[in-house]
Amino acid sequence: MATATKTTTVSTQPRLRAVYNETIAPELQKELGLDNPHQIPRLEKIVVNIGLGRAKDDKRLMEIATNTLRKITGQQPVETTARLSIATFKLREGNKIGLKVTLRGDRMYEFLDRLLTVVLPRLRDFHGVSAKAFDKQGNYSLGMTDQSVFPELTFEETTTTHGLQAVMVIKCEEQAHARALLEKFGMPFEKEDR
Repeated sequence: MATATKTTTVSTQPRLRAVYNETIAPELQKELGLDNPHQIPRLEKIVVNIGLGRAKDDKRLMEIATNTLRKITGQQPVETTARLSIATFKLREGNKIGLKVTLRGDRMYEFLDRLLTVVLPRLRDFHGVSAKAFDKQGNYSLGMTDQSVFPELTFEETTTTHGLQAVMVIKCEEQAHARALLEKFGMPFEKEDR
């Protein structure tokens, strides 16, 4: 007699997404006094980009930056081009000047988790991120001057340094709500002097 084995599939979601759904969202709704659950601030996407104005002279730099973005985000980056011609920068319309990746869903939460728990603590002389990097809509921009703090990259891949920027697009009512969300995620804002 053959016995049937029951296989169960376990659906795994990123740690930060589970924490948001189970604890952060209900806490924010209560603390901010929001009646509608759709008013709770939430992370919509993270856009990671690298500006490479120097790449028009050095094609190898574009390959290095593409490799960096591919390794740290898990997605193939898209090239960005100049929209205007600016003579003083020796820039022509259509020149390739950068790369970007838009992260949503599970990849977005995994990237943010690695950024908060692994990358930021590895920064030298780190005293917290600036609280002044919010725009009017509540989106937060975080810039880094060196890509070598990402553990996915080998030493050989970080010999040519370049910076990158991560923009966290947050759906919220006001800027204070966006900061409250990032603080709940564990974003280490620098202490304000009083």
